[in-house]
Amino acid sequence: MPRWWSPLLSALFAAVAGPALPAQAEAGVDSALAGQRVLYVARHQYREDHHSTATLFQNGEINAGKFDGGSALRVIDFGAGEPRVQTLLESAEGVIRDPEVSFDGRRVVFSGGPRAPAATPWGERGPRGGAVSRLPSRAGVGAPARGWLRGGGSFFSSPRDYSFGQCNRHIMANLFRMDADGANIRRIGGNTLFEGHAHVMPDGRLLYDRWEYVDRHFGPSFGLWATNPDGTGHELIYGNNAWSPGMIADARVVPGSHWLVATLGSCHDRPWGAIAILDRSRGLDGTAPLRRSWPADLSPYLDRADVVDPDHGRSGRIDAFKGLPRKYEDPYPLSSRHILCSRQLEGERMGLFLLDVDGGETLVHEEEVLGCYDPMLLAPRSQPAPVAERHDLAAAEGSFYVADVYRGVGMEAVPRGSVRRLRVVEAPVKTTWTHAAWGIDATQAPAMNWNLTNNKRVLGSVPVEEDGSVYFRAPADTFLYFQLLDERGRMLQSMRSGTLVRPGETVGCVGCHEPRQTTVPPGARPLAMSRPPRRLEPWYGPPRDFNYLTEVQPVFDRNCVSCHGAGEDPSGGLDLSGDLGLVFNTSYLELRTKSPARWRPFGADEPEPLVMAVDDGPPQVVPAYSWGSIRSWLAQGRGAGHEGVEVGGEDLDRVFTSFDVNARY
Repeated sequence: MPRWWSPLLSALFAAVAGPALPAQAEAGVDSALAGQRVLYVARHQYREDHHSTATLFQNGEINAGKFDGGSALRVIDFGAGEPRVQTLLESAEGVIRDPEVSFDGRRVVFSGGPRAPAATPWGERGPRGGAVSRLPSRAGVGAPARGWLRGGGSFFSSPRDYSFGQCNRHIMANLFRMDADGANIRRIGGNTLFEGHAHVMPDGRLLYDRWEYVDRHFGPSFGLWATNPDGTGHELIYGNNAWSPGMIADARVVPGSHWLVATLGSCHDRPWGAIAILDRSRGLDGTAPLRRSWPADLSPYLDRADVVDPDHGRSGRIDAFKGLPRKYEDPYPLSSRHILCSRQLEGERMGLFLLDVDGGETLVHEEEVLGCYDPMLLAPRSQPAPVAERHDLAAAEGSFYVADVYRGVGMEAVPRGSVRRLRVVEAPVKTTWTHAAWGIDATQAPAMNWNLTNNKRVLGSVPVEEDGSVYFRAPADTFLYFQLLDERGRMLQSMRSGTLVRPGETVGCVGCHEPRQTTVPPGARPLAMSRPPRRLEPWYGPPRDFNYLTEVQPVFDRNCVSCHGAGEDPSGGLDLSGDLGLVFNTSYLELRTKSPARWRPFGADEPEPLVMAVDDGPPQVVPAYSWGSIRSWLAQGRGAGHEGVEVGGEDLDRVFTSFDVNARY
């Protein structure tokens, strides 16, 4: 028995009947839960921290000890007679957390431990008692349990390939899977930030919540995603394009339907908020998919996904759900009418409630000191559908295709024939943290950019066919995004999210920012698909972290500083010299401060800024031609000659590209 379990040894006994349920069990409870057994966790509420993802408390984390110990794994039996509570396992010091019941209903998997709960191995226990066994996992630290895959394998979130949040110091986690015997651990997520709270859907895919952003505001960048068990086919399910909610988590499929139930909350809060039933047939964002919610009226807290506020005026909405008079979390759908959940009683203490779609909220159970969390039926359930593996782990690459880059939100403004190439850019993870920090909208440590936390690597580009199609190979398991370029290499439109392809996988899109419920027209065969996928043509050498000092400053040194250099009166008042400052160099500061640089509405009478960057842009899709080199004054017509200086070719392309990767420093 591992040493970390030793404080729990006194709890390893056959299940003991607990006290009778309080009198709040009413007729609605009897009808919905009659004959059922409900598993739940008794613990204290997590302490408030910087972000809704900051609840892992793993070793090495800045909030490793920021929890209150004392917890238990319990069962309520609603069989014949008076409902009774049964304790399976207790911990006096630690937190037992994240349980999930096996498909046969005979085992419970969970994580926890006496001091660093998420840093401990998983445990497993039979729901009627018996010994607790450590799962044979080599998963390492920080592995909240989430459950089984068809065939006996397990999936979990872990920071074993750790990285930091781009706007803070919290360690992030990604999705992994392993075989039933604990072997063959492999990462199945590739996002640069957080992937967690995963559950198996009836179709065999994993439904999970994901936090990630590229060239956009950090706050509202939380959505529901799905992936096949082998990590192929990552797909946006709901969210990602509105200021509020700032957090979406713990989604499950409502039995017998295509609906989802999830917690909608705030960015800077615990993973609680409102509970909502979502209907994806009505849309994938905003308020349209909501069929029912608790509380019933979420209009004061939710934003429409189609309303763009480019001036960041609504960025405070990422924490709108903090204003709820009562918080909910951990929804577990029993049917299309009833949902089990955890709900506030008084203060921060939580009880178990049964919600019904007619508005009823019935208290099922409460404890005197601890709160109640993670309710779920302790019963057999159907195995998910089998999903064939689509990867080839011997391959180093996969393939992407876009059927027609001109199809999508705002792309009607781009004349056909304008897009000549598609650029592929990697947004790598953040692996370091330093002091002091540079802060504007978010905290950057080390300082990387004027007002954006992403790093960038330009991997290369490929031609776009006459019909707008493109088909190319890309490195596997790499977080990528795409940009559309015109004949001069200027960016017309850009993704501001990320995607990945697994080894040997082929994945594609209908268009660029196209409605996700559309398909390629029947009988259409994109020209790009009539030939093998193209290789990326590199961008002036091998991929590397984009560095303004080495990629752009030499261009100014060769062409500009003789007039726009250090001195009492640089030409036009613009100093493009490369003198280093405490954070950024002189030319970079001049480009970012000489005129408004953040993205804003474009009126005909507004002056163009020197560099039009989107910075921490809004969550909604911004129009084509909105930012980057094509809207930056410094790149307008400069190649035609400026005061007798001709700048073109590679030099001009380097300047264009620096603006198009959001003026990265």
